Formats: sequence, C-alpha cells, structure tokens
Amino acid sequence: MAQEVKYDRNHHAGATPEARIASRLRNSGGEEADTTVKTGDGPQRVFHNLHNSGSARKHGEVNSGEPGIDGSKRGVV
Repeated sequence: MAQEVKYDRNHHAGATPEARIASRLRNSGGEEADTTVKTGDGPQRVFHNLHNSGSARKHGEVNSGEPGIDGSKRGVV
C-alpha cells in the first residue's frame, strides 16, 4: 500500500510539488538588476544579473579636498 504524501498548504514555497520546484528554480537576484540574461531552460539553467556601475554616475559636485596640516588643499583641486 502506497503512503499518501501531504504538503503543508501554508508553506512559503507552495502547496504542491510543482510549486516548490518552480520556487527553487526561480531567479533569486534579478529584482534590482539592470539587465538579466538566462542561459538554458532546464534545472541547470543559469541567471546572470548585471548591475551598471555606480561609479559611472556623478553624485553632486566634485569635492575640492580638505586642508592638510600645512593649510593647502589635498585631493582633487
């Protein structure tokens, strides 16, 4: 006699085996990615989440530097 397999309907990954497998195979890091590339379709598929460089953007004016011990500015002039 085969034993019945029961799944918790309140489980975070889903109530069925199919839902739990789909949850495990989803892209886990693509919400904030600028570009997402998926390679393959099976269980061995790979997601590449690409983020644009934050240093390429200008955030405010350039800091002219702080004075050193001799009073002259250090850093970018």
